Amino acid sequence: MNKRHFIHALALAAATLAAGNAIAQSNTFKIGLILPMTGQQASTGRQIEAAAKLYMAQNGDMVAGKKVELIVKDDTSIPDVTKRLAQDLVVNDKVNVLAGFGITPSAMATAPIATQSKTPLVVMAAATSSITQASPYVVRTSFTLAQASVAMGDWAPKNGIKKVVTLVSDYGPGIDAEKYFKERLTFNGGQVVEALRVPMRNPDFAPFLQKVRDLKPDALFVFVPSGAGAAVMKQFLERGMDKAGIKLIGTGDVTDDDQLNGMGDGALGVVTSHHYSTYHPSAVNKKFVDAFAKANPGLRPNFMAVGGYDGMHVIYQALKATKGQGGGEALLAAMKGQIFESPRGPMFIDAQTRDVVHNIYLRKVERKDGQLYNVEFDVIKDVKDPGKTK
Repeated sequence: MNKRHFIHALALAAATLAAGNAIAQSNTFKIGLILPMTGQQASTGRQIEAAAKLYMAQNGDMVAGKKVELIVKDDTSIPDVTKRLAQDLVVNDKVNVLAGFGITPSAMATAPIATQSKTPLVVMAAATSSITQASPYVVRTSFTLAQASVAMGDWAPKNGIKKVVTLVSDYGPGIDAEKYFKERLTFNGGQVVEALRVPMRNPDFAPFLQKVRDLKPDALFVFVPSGAGAAVMKQFLERGMDKAGIKLIGTGDVTDDDQLNGMGDGALGVVTSHHYSTYHPSAVNKKFVDAFAKANPGLRPNFMAVGGYDGMHVIYQALKATKGQGGGEALLAAMKGQIFESPRGPMFIDAQTRDVVHNIYLRKVERKDGQLYNVEFDVIKDVKDPGKTK
């Protein structure tokens, strides 16, 4: 009899504990932020984490009656690690949203988990066009290389650049950059005389740059992941390619705001196309840059930071719209079609493609107030991803 009472009491206690946990769980909204915090792409992780924490500091951690919890995991840019961390976050931590994703292979590896668990996956960094097609639960707040590359393919031939060699990192975004730049440059009467692809891991740009020098094009068009631009710039200048009359152009990754000051005067005059510059002259951006610098002394926000900051905005607004009650489907529906003013300028999430639509700016590296900045001189408004308009 006593044994029966004891078992009954244990069962009751377990039920009470489970109910308590369910209530605690329902009052917490968890965001699993998977980023490369170490390794080659560590600057991406550092920037996005800093921006996400800044957004929470500015907007509070209570939204629609939910306590927002940020769980940061380091995937070291290894897709198998990303996938394992995502599974753990969904199954054990029961996160409401997955976010981050420093590189395309990591986002692609996680997309099936988002689909199976019906968990929104907010891509804050990775920029290959096809990522949003890998799962109906993917929403992107970063950018696509196709958006930035097409703009440069229009600008270059109008400014005396006809013969170009392309140099890209050999993975999804690099292949997109090469493809869309070449298509648009050729359409405008220019020519890609050679297309070079550099291994993504432990790249050595020297032999590729020597080949470019021998080919003597009007310009070298470059895409490398965030954090690798300084190495390209250094070796480009060491080989005297600028003095040989070869211009350096590319997407904004090559003159990454995070590294630009360290590149020195050799970077002056480099023209790139991109969706964000620290020097973007809007009140929203000035406020963002000041707050970011204050919270992270010595760190200048770059385009990765803005992808993270805007990603948090999209998540917060979806949580508010669903009044804290919705599951993955409701959150996803509330993310689609959002329109707002970002530090980058106006942007919205295309309801059909779940991809970001924003301005692309032509920028030139200039010295302002003793520092190097990407200074905007032209804009193409409301650019959709060309990879999805065909």
